[in-house]
Amino acid sequence: MTDREAFLAGDRPDDVAVFLHEAAVSNPEALESYAESVEGGVVLVLPGEDGRSAFQSATDIDPMALAQEAMDTEGHIDDDLTGGTCPVAEDDPDGDHTVRFVFAFAEAQNEDVGGLYADGDVIHAYAACACGQRYSEKWVAGDE
Repeated sequence: MTDREAFLAGDRPDDVAVFLHEAAVSNPEALESYAESVEGGVVLVLPGEDGRSAFQSATDIDPMALAQEAMDTEGHIDDDLTGGTCPVAEDDPDGDHTVRFVFAFAEAQNEDVGGLYADGDVIHAYAACACGQRYSEKWVAGDE
């Protein structure tokens, strides 16, 4: 099982996952020893603070600012964290709607909160599209 698969299954709740599209990173080869190569880019799964720092260093975007900005716009993020469907792509079919970055973390199951949180650990994923749109999706770990 890869680090990403373990993260998505809910087995790495203290870690964060980061997808970096190859066009958004100046030297993706530099990440090869730390990252999983995927079609279109790389995925890193790192301990929480290290992952947040790595995301900010690679993208010049504060991951918590991305989350804050993206949380109000629901979109689809691929369940493997390597892409998504921009919510404005339908209204702008000629634009570039390639996912540049995905930042994800898990939140522990919390039956008191209810909803998804009662069903298991919840993956929170935030995407930045090439068009500038930021959006999010969340799901129960292991369900997607």
